[in-house]
Amino acid sequence: MRRIVQIVIFLICAAPYAAHAVATEEAAPDFTLKSLTGTNLRLEEYRGQVVLINFWASWCGPCRQEMPILDRLHQRYEDTGFSVLGVNVEEDSSSALKVVDRTGVTFPVLFDTEQVVSRLYELKAMPSTVVVDRDGNVRYIHKGYKPGDESKYVEVVKALIRE
Repeated sequence: MRRIVQIVIFLICAAPYAAHAVATEEAAPDFTLKSLTGTNLRLEEYRGQVVLINFWASWCGPCRQEMPILDRLHQRYEDTGFSVLGVNVEEDSSSALKVVDRTGVTFPVLFDTEQVVSRLYELKAMPSTVVVDRDGNVRYIHKGYKPGDESKYVEVVKALIRE
């Protein structure tokens, strides 16, 4: 029940701040967030790479299930100009740190503790995944996660790497 309340509160709080939903073929909104290592990372710094941005929360079971899969994708294609950025959307990052420690993911994890980026991308589901091409345009959006969804991520990423 607590998780449902958290999701409802998140959606109510995020709605008034969104100008319009992020859409495919539009420029991905730029952002800067503090990373797990303590440094700030900016999406614009990844221009020239294909980037999969995954918005997640520690209380989200599908998010935790998906993280190791995204890490394998990150490791497999990192040398081809591809990166995964995991954006945790919780105000308190202590639970997120435990999940990252347990899963051992190697991709950069960023913290959106004030939900600024979450509102910018108008999140409506956890997890949410956005794939950005080398020119900084949104090319794929996926809400939620169930086993098998990663095959579409691989298809999209491989096609964008070849472009």
